[in-house]
Order: sequence, then structure tokens, then C-alpha cells
Amino acid sequence: IATAILLAQYLAGLEGEYLRLREILIAAGIVLLPAALVIAERDLGGALLFMPMLGAMLLVAGVKKRYLIIAACGALVVGAISWGFLHGYQRERVLTFLNPQRDPLGHGYQVNQSKIAVGSGELFGRGYMQGTQSQLRFLPARHTDFIFAVLAEEWGFLGVAFVLALYGSFLFGCAEVAARARDKLGMLLAVGFFATFAFHILYNTGMVVGLAPNSGIPLPFLSYGGSFMLFAFASTGLVLGVDFRRYVNR
Repeated sequence: IATAILLAQYLAGLEGEYLRLREILIAAGIVLLPAALVIAERDLGGALLFMPMLGAMLLVAGVKKRYLIIAACGALVVGAISWGFLHGYQRERVLTFLNPQRDPLGHGYQVNQSKIAVGSGELFGRGYMQGTQSQLRFLPARHTDFIFAVLAEEWGFLGVAFVLALYGSFLFGCAEVAARARDKLGMLLAVGFFATFAFHILYNTGMVVGLAPNSGIPLPFLSYGGSFMLFAFASTGLVLGVDFRRYVNR
């Protein structure tokens, strides 16, 4: 939250239609510093969560196309170089994602059990507290990172569609707040939180069905966890505050 506020404050104070390279590098430094501290704690997934916020806020602030191309190429180079610096368990997660049967009883176990849970829910689900994968504890982390798999098993496709529709409505509301914000700071702040929530939702739901590498990225408002739940509600409050500000001193 502090990083989002600081970055929005910096970008809102800049003038001009497009950001200069120096301004982009300063903005990236504001985000990369806390991201580096998270990486030092061996939480690569947590550090990656800063990137959607940075990218979205830079796009809204104004970035020339050539800088986007340079950033994309740089990300590929950094990704290739960083492979050699990853810890063993991090490499295993990526390799297991590419080949789920590589270690079915080890690093691939959780994703395989998650797929079974999602598939067994079918259309209407097995019913509340009736899921075998979750209730018999075949599925690890069922109350945190893989809560979406429990939802799919117990409530089926219809339950999943309903929850995704609620998320879509929430994100649409965040986008509306950003669009009608009275000041650039409020708009950038709403955009930053919108991108963060969207990335959490897309990555977590993709992870439980094997479309993304397994990482400790929780699902907003559903995954158990005090600190992330606090972040979700606090950032939502800030977005609402941006919207309420429209009625101040009109």
C-alpha cells in the first residue's frame, strides 16, 4: 500500500503527455526497492505482485511505445538470467508446471489434487462440506492458496461462475472509480490497486487449474490469512476514498 501511494504521488506530480526515460527509471526504482527486499526473503511470487501495479500506473501516466518494447525485451533477458539464481524449489515449480507428471508425488502433487477437485465438482458441485479432496485432506493449502479448488469442488461450475462474476463486478467498479476520479493521484492509485487485484485473481485461478506455476499468491477476500486480508480491505477502502473525494468541495 505504501509503495502504491508513493508511486502514485510521484507520477501525479509529473507534467507532460509522456514520461521521460529518467522518470520511468525513478518510478521503477520506487517499486523495485521493496520488491528486492521481498526477494531477499525468498518470496519471488510476492515480489512479482509489484510488477502489475507498476506497469498499469506507468501506462496510465503515459509511456511511449518504444519504451514498452524495450521493457518487454528487458524482461525476457532478466528472466533468462535470473533462472540461474533461482532456488532449487523455485526451479522445480516452473519445471513441474511445464511437465505436471515430472514429479506427481512431490512438487506436482498439489496441482494434480487441485485439478481432481476442480473436475469432480462438475456443474453443480458435490455440496457444501461434501468435497472429498478437501474434506479428506488430499488437497494441501486448501484454506489458503487453493481455496478456489475447494469452491469448484463443492459448488461446481455454477458456483465458480458466480464468484468470478462478483470479482468482475468488483474490478469493473475499481475501473469506474479510476475513470471518474477528480485528480490524477486518485486515478493512479485506483489503477494500481485494480491491477494488483486483477493479477491476484487471474494468477490464483489459473494456478489451481495448472495454467500458471504454483506460487503463494492468495485469492482476494477468500484465501485465509490476516495480513493479505488486511491489505485487501485497506486498499478497497482507499479506492472508495478516491470515489468519495469527488463530492468534496464541489
